[in-house]
Amino acid sequence: MAARALDRLCGTFRRCSASLRPRIPAASSHKIHESFGIPAALPTSEFVKEEPMCADDMVKVEFVTKEGEKILVEGKVGDNVMYLAQKQGVDIEGACEASLACCTCHVYVHPDFVDKFPPPVEEEDDMLDLAPFLQENSRLSCQLRLTKALCGVSFCLPLGTRNFYVDGHTPRPH
Repeated sequence: MAARALDRLCGTFRRCSASLRPRIPAASSHKIHESFGIPAALPTSEFVKEEPMCADDMVKVEFVTKEGEKILVEGKVGDNVMYLAQKQGVDIEGACEASLACCTCHVYVHPDFVDKFPPPVEEEDDMLDLAPFLQENSRLSCQLRLTKALCGVSFCLPLGTRNFYVDGHTPRPH
């Protein structure tokens, strides 16, 4: 049972990391780079990296759905990440409306940006303990605010979240 859960977690991790890889020159397209902790096959200098251009009070953000679809949005400095995602149609629930009473807004923060957020408070850590598919870079998006240092940040949604609905019901934000 534990091996099956680990296989599913690794599959989620591979799908999210694959969708966040930078563009690789055609001659090197068969090699893998480091993204979400996957070892690099090429030095970073061999990758084509596009630096996001952010206006003074705007931050470019990328959400990667569990299906691997990339959704690029712009948010204002100070925006709550969960509300920004919901406003842009990203399928993120947020059942407790940012009151730290659930883990349905769980996301993976790209490793390059994890340290640019303040560490989670104890209540967030407690809720993250309930989140399925937990990783070291897991955070609750309702507790994250955009800053200028986050220009180009990526958030990957996990395969699933823990909520109380059954029978295929898809909850929507309030």
